[in-house]
Amino acid sequence: MSKILVINSNKKPLEPIHPAQARQLLRNKKAAVFRRFPFTIILKESRSDSPISPLRLKIDPGAKHTGIALVNDATGEVVFAAELKHRGFAIRDALTSRRQLRRSRRDRKTRYRQPRFLNRTRPEGWLTPSLQSRVDHIKTWVERLRKLAPIQAISQELVRFNMQLMLHPDIQGKEYQQGTLAGYETREYLLEKWGRQCAYCGVKDVPLQIEHIHPRAKGGSNSITNLTLSCEKCNTKKGTRDIKEFLKKDPSRLEIILKQAQRPLADAAAVNTTRFALLNTLKETGLPIETGSGGLTKYNRNNQNLPKTHWLDAACVGTSTPILNIKGIKPLFITANGHGTRQMAGTDKFGFPTRHRSNKQIHYGFSTGDIVKAVVTNGKKVGEYLGRVLCRATGSFDIATKMGRIAGISYKYCSVIHKKDGYSYS
Repeated sequence: MSKILVINSNKKPLEPIHPAQARQLLRNKKAAVFRRFPFTIILKESRSDSPISPLRLKIDPGAKHTGIALVNDATGEVVFAAELKHRGFAIRDALTSRRQLRRSRRDRKTRYRQPRFLNRTRPEGWLTPSLQSRVDHIKTWVERLRKLAPIQAISQELVRFNMQLMLHPDIQGKEYQQGTLAGYETREYLLEKWGRQCAYCGVKDVPLQIEHIHPRAKGGSNSITNLTLSCEKCNTKKGTRDIKEFLKKDPSRLEIILKQAQRPLADAAAVNTTRFALLNTLKETGLPIETGSGGLTKYNRNNQNLPKTHWLDAACVGTSTPILNIKGIKPLFITANGHGTRQMAGTDKFGFPTRHRSNKQIHYGFSTGDIVKAVVTNGKKVGEYLGRVLCRATGSFDIATKMGRIAGISYKYCSVIHKKDGYSYS
């Protein structure tokens, strides 16, 4: 069962408690709701110093989603889990659009603008905005959770795949000597790269074998660029034949396979680019940091017969992973939306201004992006509505609910559940 995070009257994290105990404290007016997401209560009176079990924050960073889990190393209980959806690709698309509009303006006959000089210098360790946002999102949630839970250690999946092990299969080490991780790194990389299907016939949901594109019998290497996935039928049929001979009747598939073999895994490249920036950010917390690879994460997950989800991957990061207790856990799904735009003029697709935006962000105490509850008592829209609010200066708001968008709700019926923080929750 997911635990409820608790802080005392001095905002110091305490031992997470069972939801029934939290309900009792709220019912007896001994505690109040401190945050809705993640749900946290604050005690009104100081409690006697009860023992607090330290928790480990485990992070599985990804290009699109990052898994987060709070685990009690002593008992193996998962106290809290979340999946964070990044907006890196949205940032990339916005920058691309801005670049295109700027180039279009330069081509038109406009006022003279003096050339800028040396405005492209970048500090050491600079990352593109789309990559830096991933690091910043994780940093934000690490800082938030540290204020709400007694976190004493952090585990991070430092590399999605152990490239050193794949490039040098004979590498020595404790785990590799035992053979427990043999093949996990390479297999997981190939599953991601080739879409978990046979490269030759496209069949899915069958056992797949690692296959050499250029066969070893004819001088092919064990390089990761010479490996693909094949079903047993295609692997047996191809045998030791060269791929050009095997696919001579299907030149289009041959071309696709040869191109894909040389293409790096885009998501893995994004993760590998930000991994050490994230590690340095986590080190600034002063907590002990444990790192692991994606192959080790998969090994831990398979050993406990757990399904593949982002938050379970996070719970399985690192060698410290105990036997996990995940009964009743419901992860919090977090989506990074940003804080809106700073443009004062809305533009059409050609970059010409079409509308004016007000610089006033708050109307009647509400801001667009707040999660509100509206209890409408009269009129055509009688009922209760819960969702993200869109504010207007007129006081007539729209609320985005699970059932759709409800327009024309007066601010008088609204009360804030959760203030806008750049994220949406479900």
